[in-house]
Amino acid sequence: MTRILSLVLAFILSIQPCLAQSRAAGRQARYDLRVLRCIDQVVADAIREKQALGAVVVVGTRDHILYRKAFGWRTTGEHQELMTLDTIFDMASLTKATATATSVLILAERGELSLNDRVSKYLPEFKGKDKDAVTIRHLLTHYSGLRPDVDVKESWKGYETGMQLAYQEKLQAEPGTKFIYSDINYFLLSQIVHKVTGQFIDDFARNNIFKPLHMEDTGFLPPASKRSRIAPTEPREGEMIRGEVHDPTSFRMGGIAGHAGLFSTARDMGIYAQMILGGGVRHGVRILSPYAVLAMTTPQNPAGMSDARGYGWDIDTSYSVPRGDFFPRGSFGHTGFTGTSLWMDPYSGSFVLILSSRLYPEGKGNVSSLRARIASIAAAAVRMDIRGMYK
Repeated sequence: MTRILSLVLAFILSIQPCLAQSRAAGRQARYDLRVLRCIDQVVADAIREKQALGAVVVVGTRDHILYRKAFGWRTTGEHQELMTLDTIFDMASLTKATATATSVLILAERGELSLNDRVSKYLPEFKGKDKDAVTIRHLLTHYSGLRPDVDVKESWKGYETGMQLAYQEKLQAEPGTKFIYSDINYFLLSQIVHKVTGQFIDDFARNNIFKPLHMEDTGFLPPASKRSRIAPTEPREGEMIRGEVHDPTSFRMGGIAGHAGLFSTARDMGIYAQMILGGGVRHGVRILSPYAVLAMTTPQNPAGMSDARGYGWDIDTSYSVPRGDFFPRGSFGHTGFTGTSLWMDPYSGSFVLILSSRLYPEGKGNVSSLRARIASIAAAAVRMDIRGMYK
C-alpha cells in the first residue's frame, strides 16, 4: 500500500508542471486581429485633423507583434520624408521609466542602494527644510513635494548648473503628502545613479539595459549617422530640432538627464515592453527580477494618496489617458511630451506603443485622444477568460 501511495504521489508531482502550464494557457489572451485594423482609420483621421503629421503604432504581446504600421510623414516640404518603421523618436518623458527608473531598480536589486534611502545620503547638497526627509521612493513615485521643473526663464547652461538648481529647490509640499509630477525628481535620480556607479545615466542604461536587450537604436545623444532617420520636433531659435533633445531643461544640461533625452524606435521600445511583460526577461536575457517588475508596475504611492504610481510607471492618475476606455486599473504606462506613449496590460500580456511626430512642424499637434482611441481598439481585440480576475 505504501508503495502504491508513493507511486500515486510521484505521478501527481510529475504532472503538476503540465497542469500549471495548462492553466496558464487557458488564461493567455487571444486576439481578433481584424479588430486591430480599425487603428488604420483612427490614425488616418488624426493625421487629417493635424493632430500629428505621422506616427508609428505597435500592438504586441510578450512574445509576438500583432500589429505594426507607419503612417503619414516624418517631414514635409521640398524634401519630404515618409514615416518609416525604423524612424527614431525623441522619447521625452518615457526616459523616466525606461532608462532612469529601470536603472535605479537594478541598483536596488544589487544592494547598492535602497529605495527607502534619503536622497541626501547620496546628494548631500540636497538639504534644507523637509528635504532631508525625501527618499528615493518619493522621487520615483513623484511624491517628493518638488515642483514640476527648475526655472528655464533665466539663462543658464550645463549639467552641473542644472543639478545645483535642483539642489536649491524648495519643496512645494511635505514629502509623501501630494502627487506632483516633476522632472526634477528624475534628474536627481539619474545623479544618484552617477554617484553610486561612477557612470552617467546614458552609459549605465546602455550597458545594463539597452545593449543586453539588443536595443540597437536606443540611447542618448544619437550620432550624426542616424540623423536622417530621426523625427524632427519643432524649431528652436529658428532651427528645426532634429537629433537634439526637445526638452528645454535636458537640452541645457547637455542632452543627458534622467527625465528626458532618450531616443528610440518602435522596434526597440517593443523589445523593452516585452521584457517588462515577461517579468524582467526577454529571450533569455534578464534585466530585472519578477519582484522588481511587480514593484515598478503596482501602486507604490503613500497610504491614503489616490494618485497611483509605481516605480517609474503611471497607473491611475490624470496622466493615464493611454489606458483608453477598457484596459483595467492594473495596467500601466507612460507618456512623452513629444507625442510618445507606451501602455502595458499584465492581464492580457499586451502592450500598445504609439510614437508620433505631434510637435512637427510648429508644436501644435495633440495626440491625447489618439492615444486613448488606439488603446480602446487594442483592448477590444483581446479574447480571454477574465472570470475571477477581479474577485
